[in-house]
Amino acid sequence: MALTESTMLKLGTTAPDFALTDVVKRKLVSRDDFRDQKALLVFFICTHCPYVKHVNEGLAALGRDYAAQPIGIVAISSNDVTTHPEDSPAGLKRQAETYAFVFPYLYDETQAVAHAYKAACTPDFFLFDADRRLVYRGQFDSSRPGSGIPVTGEDLRAAIDQVLAGQPVPADQRPSIGCNIKWKA
Repeated sequence: MALTESTMLKLGTTAPDFALTDVVKRKLVSRDDFRDQKALLVFFICTHCPYVKHVNEGLAALGRDYAAQPIGIVAISSNDVTTHPEDSPAGLKRQAETYAFVFPYLYDETQAVAHAYKAACTPDFFLFDADRRLVYRGQFDSSRPGSGIPVTGEDLRAAIDQVLAGQPVPADQRPSIGCNIKWKA
């Protein structure tokens, strides 16, 4: 496991387009499917990373808590399944069903979407406003595996609440930390 920080993509960056298949519903999901939402949260996760395992229940709770709010939420896995077969669409589907994710979970086989977002780790979070400008990229919260700090999602939730309230998100943000994305050779 290579401990990796988020690239901290420049705030104000436009959300890159994507059109990927949901591993559960087997339907194509694109960025523009959420055009009527006040916010769009795109995050990169996988099945095997201990940092993702640590926040899986928190991610599921976040999805449930914001399901009725005007925010699109999408999880994406971009890992190379040659080296990490547990991150195959079947493995991702098991993860989504185990944690009862209510948001689409997409598989980025070519890794083009991860490259477009400059995603670096799992988990890696990107929150965009109604104009699809990046307003938050950073940690879920301060909890880490073995830290004893409860998983709350407080950093990401605060940013979401600010966007939904039409308020600016403070630019002082801490990077997400996790396993590096497993890039194809």
